[in-house]
Amino acid sequence: MIEKNKILAAIDVGTNSIHMVIVEVQVNIPSFHVIAKEKATVRLGERCAQTGRLKPEAIKRAMRALVNCREMCLSFEVDEIIATATSAVREAPNGQDFLDKVVQETGIEIELISGQEEARRIYLGVISALELNNSPHVIIDIGGGSTELILGQGGDPEYLSSTKVGAVRLTDLFISSDPIDKEEFGRLKDYIQGMLERPTDDLRQRLRQERITMIGTSGTIETLAEMHADENLGSVPNPLQGYELSLKDVEAMVEQLRKLDLDDRSDLVGEKRGEIIVAGALILQQAMRSLESSRLIICERALRDGLIVDWMIKHDLIEDRMRYQGSVRDRSVLKLAHKYGVQPEYGKQVAKLALSLFDQTQGVLHNWAGNERQLLWAAAMLHNCGHHISHSAHHKHSYYLVRNGELLGYTESEVEAIANLCRYHRKSEPKKKHENYRRLTNRRMRLFVDQISPLLRLAVALDRRQISAVAEVNFNCSLKKQTCNLQLIPTQPGDPCTLELWSLEYKKQPFENYYEMNLTASLAEREPGEPSLLSSG
Repeated sequence: MIEKNKILAAIDVGTNSIHMVIVEVQVNIPSFHVIAKEKATVRLGERCAQTGRLKPEAIKRAMRALVNCREMCLSFEVDEIIATATSAVREAPNGQDFLDKVVQETGIEIELISGQEEARRIYLGVISALELNNSPHVIIDIGGGSTELILGQGGDPEYLSSTKVGAVRLTDLFISSDPIDKEEFGRLKDYIQGMLERPTDDLRQRLRQERITMIGTSGTIETLAEMHADENLGSVPNPLQGYELSLKDVEAMVEQLRKLDLDDRSDLVGEKRGEIIVAGALILQQAMRSLESSRLIICERALRDGLIVDWMIKHDLIEDRMRYQGSVRDRSVLKLAHKYGVQPEYGKQVAKLALSLFDQTQGVLHNWAGNERQLLWAAAMLHNCGHHISHSAHHKHSYYLVRNGELLGYTESEVEAIANLCRYHRKSEPKKKHENYRRLTNRRMRLFVDQISPLLRLAVALDRRQISAVAEVNFNCSLKKQTCNLQLIPTQPGDPCTLELWSLEYKKQPFENYYEMNLTASLAEREPGEPSLLSSG
């Protein structure tokens, strides 16, 4: 448990902009307040039309912005930087090369997150600022590359979606005239309507009510609110939090903006926003129309604030109205296990044994901690889900199902690590020629898979009959002698655990190869509950 206040920086590397917020987390409340903000328009989404790669000039802009972020973090004596990247980097073939370059030049490690995980963290940011009062609200976040639609009442998010319609993406795809001509505008409008049809239909079916209150967050929506306030009130409220727009307001602004050329739009909404505002405004209009929502409330907190809230949850600092989020990972894993027919008792037994091995070898064979322990638990619960497709090569099917299962609460590299642990619970050891292993571009997660996959193999072997035959396992290790012994305590007295011992003998080679130790196994003579022996001498 963290006992003193922390200074954190959250960085959102988006398709259009890089946003950073520096906050002080007050652990005794718990809450956080903003110390500083930074924003740079870098347009990472302006990728090569032929290859989809991030352009060199966009990478240079992003690097300059991130260097500035790093300097700000140093000046504010930031304790930890939390950074994520979304659609532009996720979709680019050279996205990982860009992230590697950022680490080399700034020391900032940026995690890729999926569209659904982005939506979840946006939701966390919003509910940290607004009370939803157990009333259903639809949250919309219009980014440069994607639009997130989220349904929630202040508790668990009830629906999360991410659709590839964003202000930068659609401007590049559809707008070439200035001002936009009727034909291009019509095509753009039809495309947005078609892309939003599925998530808005899903939301209407869940809501089954006439009036829907929407919450809007993102630069596009804030710009429209500022434009409306300036024209109708003569000034822009500060803060903008809670400002309201009607559907009629949005429709009027769309009609106004589409008739203006770039210079006039830039005079109205700013040079950096002028080029993409038509596409962004049209996305908002079509979403509100499709959901038959007449009212939108502005929320100034978004993804970067959600990163802070998520960090606080993971460090056990939030136990009140957002306490439910503390188990979002667990519930997401259990939901996927149920979906693919994993026997819950079997999964729990393998997880119990795997975590026991993890705990007993911590500090001796590895130095992984609580977060990685949870990743191992997830892999243990899901390692057998590939049977849903076929018994043959089910470990490979498990990798695919987990990798594409939209697990919530995890970064992309963590999902990749879980999927790889599932892949290597049997058959071949991790090899560089394997495509799934090469996708472990995060070096830290690759080392984790290398070190921990042998432990998961042993745990699977320990439940060979899938009847929880082994109640406990004690791991006795001597680094000096390069020997290890697994002592099995059977659940039923007198059970020789012959099949489990045979399975361990069969599956121990990857452990012995990686750790360069000789592994033996035997039935323990001691009674359950006695302490295990683990030494480094």
